[in-house]
Amino acid sequence: MSAPDAPQLPEWLRPVEQAAREIEASDLTRFVPPPGSDARRGAVLMLFGDGPQGGELLLTERAHDMRSHPGQVSFPGGSLDPGEDVVEAALREAEEEVGVEPSSVTIFGRLPELWLPPSNFAVTPVLGWWSEPTEVSVVSRAEVHAIHHVPLAELVDPEHRVTVRMPIGDYRSPGFLIGPDHDVILWGFTGGIIARLLDFLGWSVPWNESRIRDLPAYMFTGQERRSADLLDIDDEQRRGGER
Repeated sequence: MSAPDAPQLPEWLRPVEQAAREIEASDLTRFVPPPGSDARRGAVLMLFGDGPQGGELLLTERAHDMRSHPGQVSFPGGSLDPGEDVVEAALREAEEEVGVEPSSVTIFGRLPELWLPPSNFAVTPVLGWWSEPTEVSVVSRAEVHAIHHVPLAELVDPEHRVTVRMPIGDYRSPGFLIGPDHDVILWGFTGGIIARLLDFLGWSVPWNESRIRDLPAYMFTGQERRSADLLDIDDEQRRGGER
């Protein structure tokens, strides 16, 4: 008996599928793993679904009292376990963090592997289509503060685009305001991938880059922690890395 056909992607997602075949790491960042690098490998799941406003992305907001990157908005993801590939790792992490059922996700591509020099992580964003959405919830309150289903229409809306300023070093980067009240700041590695992918797709809309939003104080209360189980995917931006 032949395996059932994979669910078809919606038309609005086809450009993302095509972009995954054409995009290069340099379109997303200037950092790639150097030849012979012993970088730790990780993966994140860029999970697209259909919501009330059309296409959307699933994002998580880290617990505000974590010692590392408190309150940071990110894709579900983490380090590869022994014997795993990037797809298996991305799906496992999404299930462990917010209860995404792996069988409900159709993997339709991946973005190039990106390197985060300070933490020496080589991260692969895996692209998934949530063909049969299942209920999700915060599995561990110690790690996840909230789950965000973010409409793509809001990500491209100029009213929700800001320049994020980190008071330490006055570092600035593109960002987004998300959440029900649009008071949650999406920035750093995750915000950078989204912003540059939107640019590559030609979906970006000009926005007022002089609109500054400072990061809240709680995002600086954490202390550095290095762990093989922790994917510090935002170190590049937090330490002042630029594309």
